[in-house]
Amino acid sequence: MNSSLEIIVHKEDIPENILASLGDEVAVDTETLGLNLNRDRLCLVQLKGKNSNKVHLVQFASSKYDSPNLIKLFNNDNILKLYHYARFDIAVILKFLGALSVNNYCTKIASIIARTYSNKHGLKEICQELLGITLSKAQQSSYWGEQALSEEQKLYAASDVLYLSSLKEKLNAMLEKEKRLTLAQSCFSFIATRSLLDVLGWNEIDVFAHSIS
Repeated sequence: MNSSLEIIVHKEDIPENILASLGDEVAVDTETLGLNLNRDRLCLVQLKGKNSNKVHLVQFASSKYDSPNLIKLFNNDNILKLYHYARFDIAVILKFLGALSVNNYCTKIASIIARTYSNKHGLKEICQELLGITLSKAQQSSYWGEQALSEEQKLYAASDVLYLSSLKEKLNAMLEKEKRLTLAQSCFSFIATRSLLDVLGWNEIDVFAHSIS
């Protein structure tokens, strides 16, 4: 990991001056108590501007989600938000912050459409192949509800947003070469709707299927 990286922890929201400094492309990730939208709360949002060496970690208390500047970020159609598995992150942000993220890019979807020679599309796998970077997932199952995060947790959380811009460039080059970029972009445009369906209870139903029985 870059030795010049600075990890900054905020409570509940980012300051307005930080929002303005992130630029027009922001890598985003979330940490929750688990993967069940109806049970597990949002604990952390990670942010990194494309040209910044700073990662911002926003921690949330168990019952308070007062984040107007984050809401401005997710509602801003002029800022591209990069995720890996955007469907879950956007859904949990919607459920707890009340903001439906717009102008989204998902490196997992891009990988699935571009890398049809592989069935491994996790962040660790595509970072290893496309960037030659090995990510540690040792803290993946740690408790994110702690009031004070450990240094290991901070580094793990930062690593999940650190390379998304570089991955986007690599994956877009592959998508363009294989004439699949327009298809991928159409999928990105649908992510917010798919996440909204998840939050509203259609998480296990394919609304396009002929039969849902």
